[in-house]
Amino acid sequence: MINLLDFDPAALAAFFAERGEKPFRARQALRWIHRRLADRVDAMTDLARVTRDALARDAEIRVPAIVGDTVASDGTRKWLLDVGGANAIEAVYIPEDDRGTLCISSQAGCALDCAFCSTGKQGFNRNLSVGEIIGQLWHANRILLADGVNTPWVEHGRHPITNVVMMGMGEPLYNFDAVRDALLIVADNEGIGISRRRITLSTSGVVPNIIRTGEEIGVMLAVSLHAVRDELRNELVPLNRKYPIAELLQACRDYPGSSNARRITFEYVMLKGVNDSLDDAKLLVKLLKGIPAKINLIPFNPWPGTRYECSDWDRIEKFSEYIFNAGYSSPVRTPRGRDILAACGQLKSETEKLSARERQALRAMAMTD
Repeated sequence: MINLLDFDPAALAAFFAERGEKPFRARQALRWIHRRLADRVDAMTDLARVTRDALARDAEIRVPAIVGDTVASDGTRKWLLDVGGANAIEAVYIPEDDRGTLCISSQAGCALDCAFCSTGKQGFNRNLSVGEIIGQLWHANRILLADGVNTPWVEHGRHPITNVVMMGMGEPLYNFDAVRDALLIVADNEGIGISRRRITLSTSGVVPNIIRTGEEIGVMLAVSLHAVRDELRNELVPLNRKYPIAELLQACRDYPGSSNARRITFEYVMLKGVNDSLDDAKLLVKLLKGIPAKINLIPFNPWPGTRYECSDWDRIEKFSEYIFNAGYSSPVRTPRGRDILAACGQLKSETEKLSARERQALRAMAMTD
């Protein structure tokens, strides 16, 4: 059966045209799937019965099954979704007073094996389809509405999810076509209708696809930098051996549409005694000269088995202060969902449970900021 979730707006219009249907029928179906969150073709009641019957014979709305649902003490919520075989992915909902953000995965596992990230330790399984990517958002909106989530924007008819970040499992730019098509649905006014300024794609630095992201998707860009010297970044982010810092930053300078109003976010995880010195901060400012940028400092989120520690808080504050005084916004990301392994760098779709000792260690780490 054809999965209607796999079609971006243009592909869905072409699919309906092949069936002899007018373009507005595709737009109706798009609204039913992504605005009204229909789970079956028969629910599309403004399509003619003969159209629905014919469509239902070879097409369906198929989403990954949810096999885990965990809520952290701070309200962060993590869903584990089955994408077939032994593969599972995770999506994380981060509620805030003025927004509801969903962190979405693009791959089952990750091939990059960044030293400080739990996801890479499980290895790479496969790319996700458009339907598996967009299905994470479809599920989140449906579940939160069914649970009666109460926010001002939901009361005014909008979905609970207002912001999307491609920062979950996997490297989005190594699954470019599916990620592009999924995000075009997210941004389409007939689809989910989230502004491109509220959609952020994070990459570890797949340089050839950075410019394509700006040209073909047009969303906000985030770059997982984490080091200011190639020798260290080669260790922390092995992809740097293929696309070193100078090449990566040139692609950022050339990113279509970047400006002071559409700054590129550089993510920098704070690792104690590794990349958190004042000299690192000085070189970071020097490297980013001429790029409309903000630097997002991320306190390292520990996970069982890691050898890294989070920088001391006074060191993070001094690092941030230097960057801020140099003219760059340098917010320190508040750790969210640490106690359920939902924070940045902690996602891992292991099917086995943590041991009692690991759970105890995790709780202790979650209490340390």
